[in-house]
Amino acid sequence: MLFFIILILSLVVSYVLPWWIVAIIAFLAAFFIAKSSAHAFWSAFAAIFIAWVILALFKSVPNNHILATRVAHLFPFGGQWIWLLLITGIVGGLVAGMSALSGVLLKQSLRKPEGEINA
Repeated sequence: MLFFIILILSLVVSYVLPWWIVAIIAFLAAFFIAKSSAHAFWSAFAAIFIAWVILALFKSVPNNHILATRVAHLFPFGGQWIWLLLITGIVGGLVAGMSALSGVLLKQSLRKPEGEINA
């Protein structure tokens, strides 16, 4: 559920808002929905990895990957645009994963301990 919420929201808002909005989406979704920190991290990582790869392909396929290939030549990728695509997805996934992890950890820190007695 968390995966699909982050994926759909990020695909929709990425056309009109800046790239860092995925961190806010992942943080809020994990804060309200996630049950564990590992689930939050990997769901957000996978969702944004897929979303950013899809969005990059939407930009790269119509021009036959010309710009992506030229940018890939600036890095030690051997001019392979697919490596640039994977690195883009990994960077976005790490941003979202760390943000979702922060959201779920904040939720856990605000929760009262089990055995606490109100005075």
